[in-house]
Amino acid sequence: MRIRRRHDNKDLDSTALPRDPRADEYPMPSVPYGWYAVLRSGELRAGKVVSLHYFGRALIAFRGPDGRAAVRDAHCPHYGAHLGVGGKVVDGTVQCPFHGWRFGADGRCVEAPFAARPPKVSIGGLPVREHSGLVFVYAGPGEPSWEVPEIEETGSRDFASPIDDTCRARIHIQEMRENIVDESHFHFIHGQSEPPVQEWREDGPFAEARGTISRRVFGWDIHNTFDAYMYGPGVMVVRAHGPVLSVTAVALSTPVDDRTSELRMLYYLRKPAWLPFLTPLFKLVFRAEALGEVREEVRIWDHKIHQARPVLLPHEKGIRALRRWYGQFYPSGSTADGQVSSGSAADGQVVSGSTGDGQVPSRSTGDGQVPARSVHPGKGGGRATRFEEVGRAR
Repeated sequence: MRIRRRHDNKDLDSTALPRDPRADEYPMPSVPYGWYAVLRSGELRAGKVVSLHYFGRALIAFRGPDGRAAVRDAHCPHYGAHLGVGGKVVDGTVQCPFHGWRFGADGRCVEAPFAARPPKVSIGGLPVREHSGLVFVYAGPGEPSWEVPEIEETGSRDFASPIDDTCRARIHIQEMRENIVDESHFHFIHGQSEPPVQEWREDGPFAEARGTISRRVFGWDIHNTFDAYMYGPGVMVVRAHGPVLSVTAVALSTPVDDRTSELRMLYYLRKPAWLPFLTPLFKLVFRAEALGEVREEVRIWDHKIHQARPVLLPHEKGIRALRRWYGQFYPSGSTADGQVSSGSAADGQVVSGSTGDGQVPSRSTGDGQVPARSVHPGKGGGRATRFEEVGRAR
């Protein structure tokens, strides 16, 4: 049963509200550079062409003769037909439905009926990786310099099959990601008894926010810890642990076009060792609760505007920290708010109790900070990093 929030209003038809023109205006580019999940592996069967539309591009996905996934541009260079509308996979190549031209997984034309030899043309595409039951593509210039690590829960028998939910909203994916460090909304939207205490750490394209959240249930405060691992702009893995349930949420944010973003959530519930037969019931209850909360957020996202200079309270410094980190995924000269220079107060002014410029005070490991370690749980090799506390002081 979903706990009713005090702000819930099922009678409010937000779709009838006129959209403020500013709701579609963002100073930063619509597609940050990075890896994005566009399909689950099981959705891309051998011998089938799947049509996709992300990054403002019409795309197709299919498997080559070796079974590897390929994601290419959707339109045939010959006469412009959409290869995903009537196109077929023939011997691991995609065949145009209009004139029968065939293209390999690398995009090159391998056959053109009535031609003495295949024309030297190809269809564009994106770098692809497939693991953890997901098909990832890289959007950005050149070859990727970093990778999304495998997500161990996706292949573990200790976890139930995932709850899978996809929604789209009129919002930039950066603001979807800011949710994890927007501490106040955890109380108002998600029913936490108070904003969580969070710590922040970053290492190049990887970052981690971790902390404790509390929810009051039947008069009791239930405390849960969480670690949110961020792998570039589009992939986040949140591991939450509590006295009753442990859940790994894989949050996949992907730009659809310059106005719309997609959020796909995969929730992996750890099977309770003491009563494993209750897993289906736990999934049913968790699904209703989690999906209800996401829909509440989508309703807000669809009508909010971007605040390049949000008025941040002292416990909301994580938003600024995330924006500074997120700026690396935009072209040189841009930031997470479209500013020409970085490190100024232009991307969020902190009021009351801040250092004056919105910066998170630096601290040594001698004042109770968590010692540095790699951003990859269980792995080393990253440069030395440490946590910064960006939450409230208790």
